[in-house]
Amino acid sequence: MTTQKLQCGRYRFSLGGDAPTLVMGILNVTPDSFSDGGQFQSLDLALTHAEQMIAEGVDIIDIGGESTRPGSQPLPLDEELRRVMPVIYALRDCGKPLSIDTYKPEVMREAVAAGVDMINDINGFRANDALSVVKESDCALCIMHMQKEPLTMQMQPQYESVTDEVLSFLRERIRTAEDAGIARERLCVDPGFGFGKTLVHNLALLRDTQRISDDLGLPVLAGLSRKSMIGAITGRPVEQRLAGTLAANLAAVAHGARIVRVHDVAATVDAIKVWRAIHDFN
Repeated sequence: MTTQKLQCGRYRFSLGGDAPTLVMGILNVTPDSFSDGGQFQSLDLALTHAEQMIAEGVDIIDIGGESTRPGSQPLPLDEELRRVMPVIYALRDCGKPLSIDTYKPEVMREAVAAGVDMINDINGFRANDALSVVKESDCALCIMHMQKEPLTMQMQPQYESVTDEVLSFLRERIRTAEDAGIARERLCVDPGFGFGKTLVHNLALLRDTQRISDDLGLPVLAGLSRKSMIGAITGRPVEQRLAGTLAANLAAVAHGARIVRVHDVAATVDAIKVWRAIHDFN
């Protein structure tokens, strides 16, 4: 496993090799996210949850103001800004990199100005001006694959070869970002588990995570936490998917993921520590 570098705003990470897997903690300030919607809507609750994740060993905090669960409707720009900007301002000096989960260039612009370190875009920076508003910063960019859009993505997704098609999409977006003047060390990729994929597609991508990383030469972020694929395998409702999520995240790490995006930071940190100790024992 080769070592990769990620320039993440004010922070710089070495990933792969002997470097630890990064744990990205989810901070959704939304009323309707599929798993934790409504739990951290107020600023006080959001900050308390962020402090808890920091104490539990989180590496990056990913702030999201718009639910992109399957079937969700787009959120007006003003409402997304109203939700996320106070949280960014309150946490920007918390000692951990902040990521903003958005596909809107206007939100990216405001978040970068407020001091975020990463932009996590489910739309792969395809919106007009998305790359132009971030290119002069030193933020990391997480480029994700999604078939269709949240409202329609789970309506019979189809691929001839899911890994090949995801790789083709990511290569094109990486090339476009580099052509826009964005350094390669600022990039990581997300295959988009659950975003326009069936269970079979998700399992194929999970199996091929190392191939994706090797082919692109970039770190892979895996977002598997509590998703419907875990429910499909275990039969558990969303609030009972911790064990399945830990298993999926450890499989992702074993198959080459360098970052895992999770709701349950403490359990994930502990599981990865144990897996790493066993993996590295000789």
